[in-house]
Amino acid sequence: MAVACAAVDVARDIFLSRSPTRLTAKGARDMASDVDYAIERELTVMLRRRTPDIGFLGEEDGRSGPSGELIWTLDPIDGTVNFVHGSPLCGISLALLRDGTPIVGVVDLPKLGLRYTAASGLGAYRDGRRLAASGVSRLSEAVVAIGDYAVGKGAERKNDVRLAVTRRLAARAQRVRMHGSAAIDLVWLAEGRVDAVVMMANQPWDTAAGVVIAREAGAVVVDSDGSDHDSTSCATIGGDAALVPSLLAIVSGSVAEADRRVPV
Repeated sequence: MAVACAAVDVARDIFLSRSPTRLTAKGARDMASDVDYAIERELTVMLRRRTPDIGFLGEEDGRSGPSGELIWTLDPIDGTVNFVHGSPLCGISLALLRDGTPIVGVVDLPKLGLRYTAASGLGAYRDGRRLAASGVSRLSEAVVAIGDYAVGKGAERKNDVRLAVTRRLAARAQRVRMHGSAAIDLVWLAEGRVDAVVMMANQPWDTAAGVVIAREAGAVVVDSDGSDHDSTSCATIGGDAALVPSLLAIVSGSVAEADRRVPV
């Protein structure tokens, strides 16, 4: 945790001292900024120096370092589109995984002045204050954060499912929110700012830190089939244990609806 926090301190300084001046396309309608690359490359070097036996997986430059049961994973700016447009809903997400399961997580939201941390078995905290998920168990009383719609290859099919999920949630949940940052969705689940999360995607650099933070705050986080969430999961669904079955039913119903729309 000390190493993770020190690394995120460095990332935060870069985040707050630079503005994006160059954008690099990452497929259709996606991008990385020069600040993303600056943070990731600085932390790659720092973590290799501080923890030479642990591998590294970054969103922008991929995997480096040794293979083994432990690996760092970093999203240098989760919510790059928000960052580029001046929205404060973006941040730094760093996690340590053991065999695909996050065991340490740090999420820092520099523009909001918030930092969230957790380690397996030791609880989740925001700036030193212990966190607890809301415990809302009825969908009609839940504020549900949903993940971004898809871009790039296969987006039309993926968005058929996402739109069906959104429509079904809108009919049953108290409110539906899209923040544009997986890390924010998960740490706000941990803090009780939202009561559930439904993301029909999973990239470990986006979700790993937030998953361990949400779990340590008492939330359940699973894949779309209800199995425990890890780095190989296809989706990221979280909430109170009593609420998750309703979310899974909405997801499975949405997938079935999208399947019926596929032309034969």
